[in-house]
Parts: sequence; structure tokens; C-alpha cells
Amino acid sequence: MKTIEIKPDVYWVGVIDWAIRDFHGYVTPNGTTYNNYLILDEQITLFDTVKHDFSEVTIENIKSLTDPSKIKNIVINHIENDHLSSIGDIMHLAPDATIYITDRGRKGLERFFDTSKWDIKVVKTGDTLNIGRRNLLFLETPMLHWPDSMMTYIKEDKVLISQDAFGQHYASSARFDDEFITCFSITELEDAIKDYYANILMPFGTLIKNKIAEVQKLGIEIDIIAPDHGIIWRKDPSKIINMYLDMANGKADPGVVIIYDTMWHSTEQMTVPIMQGIKDEGVNVKVVKLRASPISFAVKEFWKARGCLIGSPTLNNSMFPTVAEFLAYLKGLRPKNRIVGSFGSYGWSGGAVKNIYEEVKKMGLETMEPGVQVLYRPSDEDKKQCYEFGAEFARKVKEYHTKFE
Repeated sequence: MKTIEIKPDVYWVGVIDWAIRDFHGYVTPNGTTYNNYLILDEQITLFDTVKHDFSEVTIENIKSLTDPSKIKNIVINHIENDHLSSIGDIMHLAPDATIYITDRGRKGLERFFDTSKWDIKVVKTGDTLNIGRRNLLFLETPMLHWPDSMMTYIKEDKVLISQDAFGQHYASSARFDDEFITCFSITELEDAIKDYYANILMPFGTLIKNKIAEVQKLGIEIDIIAPDHGIIWRKDPSKIINMYLDMANGKADPGVVIIYDTMWHSTEQMTVPIMQGIKDEGVNVKVVKLRASPISFAVKEFWKARGCLIGSPTLNNSMFPTVAEFLAYLKGLRPKNRIVGSFGSYGWSGGAVKNIYEEVKKMGLETMEPGVQVLYRPSDEDKKQCYEFGAEFARKVKEYHTKFE
């Protein structure tokens, strides 16, 4: 795709990865983009690179604007491979460029490349760089989402290059929010934002709130937010900021998601009366079968709903493997402000429901106990019990949700 001017002499020179479907275990059904940016000023400045597979593409984009050897500065906001791994090719073409990076970023960079001949300058929050008609302001954002992370603000253009924050994994010919909404819908964009936040940034809610407050305290005016993935925010950058604040504060829909797996369909049969009980209490409900859905999708649905019911058959006195995998993934994301219940079937002896509650409690989540267990296939009486369990859980969710309104 051709370069795109996002402000006078400020260009997107990134690439679109239409084909990627697995991003270090996070499923990306819509692909992604690797955004990087080039400023044509007295000192030509490049912000980040792209995944190495697409090194030639970004280099051709740069060449369409300038001779790469004229690049004076390279700002590395984040050293994850999808943004850093082309730096060797770039430095081969621009050997005299100076790299600006955080101290932790420098230490990581040295683990990937021989930097002995590179000019590297470490920056911290508040440091500035004049590149001619423009001044750059560096803002460290450690653990959003790596220790090395930072953002760069282009003062004169009011552009915030936000690295992985405010992004989405979505391959699209639309580069800007207004273009995307015209081609697709605001609902699809919001879903992509929630998916990205839930699977990448969920653990960092407090840090996100603090960093947004810090930026606001600095009095920074923002016309455009340019992240390293997905669309660029130019029509309404406040929308993504407000969405992040809502998510960081644990905002959720007052609904329930049932996440389960099944061995011989007994646990699956339990989901039907449970779902009906929830629905009859006037609460929205969604059902996700783990082996039919990526874990990252299940995590997104977990994050969107205030309540979650986790169902599993008992296998070897414990949870079904896919349920255990889901909980292990979820635990690392450190979820908050959710209420969880459990249900399942068993043959010889129970264990899955107990294990699920044990894992959920370790995460510090609210629970509704006891759960529901049935022997082998659910009988009519068992189905009535499942219905009542669903209805009771729905009432608990409504009550719990009032704490966050």
C-alpha cells in the first residue's frame, strides 16, 4: 500500500498484514497492520520499523519519499519484534542515523543486534528533540505493554505516536477512523478495540489511568493518535481515550457469558436451561464453546460481560484441558470486577467445578457458590436445577453490576 500523509510532511510508511491469524497465541481473524511513520523535516525522522517479513515493503515506502540514507533520527518506541526486527535493514541503509530509545529499550536492543557501531541516545519522559520545524516530546510508558515502551508527541502537529496503546489488530485498506466507520461500522471498530485491550492490556488498567492523567496534566493537545497497529485516530481521538478509561475502570455490559467445553455433550446440555434461566431474568447471555472458539475470543467475551459461568466435565478428577488452558490464559491477564460461577458433569467423581472455583478465587474474582454438578447426562430434574442456577446467577450479576454504575 502506498504511503499516506497524515499531516503535512508526516507520513504513514507501514504495511498491512492481511494473512496473519496467530499473533503469539492471540488469534487475529482480521489480520493486522504494522504502522510506522516518517517525518520529512530538516532532520528526516523515522518512528519504529515493521515486522522483518515486511522489511522491503516499508523500505520501498520510505524510498518513495526520500533517500533512506538521509534519515537522521530513528525513534524506537517499542522493541517487540513486530516493530523492531527491521531495524538492522534500516540501519544498513542509514548508518549515520541516531536512535532514540528508552534505557530499557536500549538494553533489549543490544540483545537482538550488534549495536556497537550505532549511535544510540537514551531518552526519558520530558526529553525533547528538535528536528527543524518540529519538536518531539518523549513520554515513557513502562508496562504499556512492555518495560521499554514509550510514546512520542509531535508538538507542532499535535500528533501522538502511541506505539501499541490505542491500537487494534485489524487489516484494512482504511487508515483512519472516519474511513473505517464509513467502510465498515463503529460497532466493528469498538469490538476490535475491546478484543485488543482484553488480550493485551487488561492487566495494566491502573497504569493506563495514571498515564492518561499524566498526559492530561501536561496539557498536551491531540489532533491525531497514531498507534503501531490498526487505524489512525483523526476524526475523534477523544473516543479511544474515553474507551480506554472506561475499560481501565472495569466497565462491562450487565450481561453473562457462558464459557464451556464438553466431552460427551452432557455439560453442553446443561448450558441450555442455564441460558434460559439467565434470559428469563432479563439479562443478556452469550455462549462460547472453547474447542469451537479461539481462547482470545473467549477472553474478549469474558471481558465484555459482568458475569461469567464456566462449564467443564470432570476428566481425571480435574477440569477438561481446554478449560484449564482458558483459565491459565485468563489468570495472566489479571481480570478484575467480574463475578464467576461454575457448572459441569461427571461420571466417577466430581472435581472440575471445585477446581474452577479454586482457580477463580486465586484471581481475586467474586464468585457465586456452590455451582451445579450432574451425574452423567442431566435428567429433567437436573435441568430444572440448571435453570434455577442460571436465574439466580443473573440476579447476582444485576446486583453486582450496580457497584460499578
